[in-house]
Amino acid sequence: MRKQILEILKFKLIDTDSIAFTIGNLIVLIAALIFASIFLKIVRRLITRKLPQEDKNKFISVFQFIGYVVYVLVFMFTLDYSGVNMNVFFTASAALFVGVGFALQTFFQDIISGILMILDQSLHVGDIIEVDGKVGEVKEIKLRTTRMVTRNDRVMVIPNHKFMTEALFNWTQNKVTNREQVDVGVAYGSDVQLVKRLLEDSVKGIPGIIESEGVTVLFNDFGDSSLDFSLYFYVQNGLLSPRVKSDLRFKIDELFRLHKVSIPFPQRDVHIINNS
Repeated sequence: MRKQILEILKFKLIDTDSIAFTIGNLIVLIAALIFASIFLKIVRRLITRKLPQEDKNKFISVFQFIGYVVYVLVFMFTLDYSGVNMNVFFTASAALFVGVGFALQTFFQDIISGILMILDQSLHVGDIIEVDGKVGEVKEIKLRTTRMVTRNDRVMVIPNHKFMTEALFNWTQNKVTNREQVDVGVAYGSDVQLVKRLLEDSVKGIPGIIESEGVTVLFNDFGDSSLDFSLYFYVQNGLLSPRVKSDLRFKIDELFRLHKVSIPFPQRDVHIINNS
């Protein structure tokens, strides 16, 4: 009985000069693919069990692609380990694999970066971020690209590998609100306590400013032509910061004019020496 089983396992389904594929090889191949399938399912469940449903669906879709690659590798290496001469296939496809590898290098960098972003939850839809000097709100995170809408209502498509290789400023990582500042200088001789009170009052009634978060006024320096102050405050939406800061400057100018506080312009003394 055992001899008959061995003979059946050694029966060649394909018998050529370079390929000898038996029933035993077929059974080993099927077993390897089943084991790979079970292993991939276990890994997928372990990785995605704590992810939000939206991110889980994204990861499952890319995991299917990874699964196809794993199945191909298992198929090839199992056949090679079983004694099937795979050198013919490796030699014929080596140049193709090298070309495809170079072509897909950036693509896979984006995919891997997207997976890491999904796993570590470093970026979320709705975050206000700054990339390449442009500020915008994240609208969609895909496996290869992230889309954000800038302050000018333009869609910016960002390859995910940029988040892994370049600096990213996430304005809403710590909290939803954003801290902003407006700088202003007043003339020497001005009542600095009055200036401080006017700056604190200027934020009242400005749409977009969260007054409950409080404001801070700092006397920064004795400048060349002015006493330099900075006003710090919180806004509800970082995308609207330019408009909020513009409204605030209008209000500061109005209060300074009302209380006779002057904003100086740079002045220089020029001395002309006549040697004649």
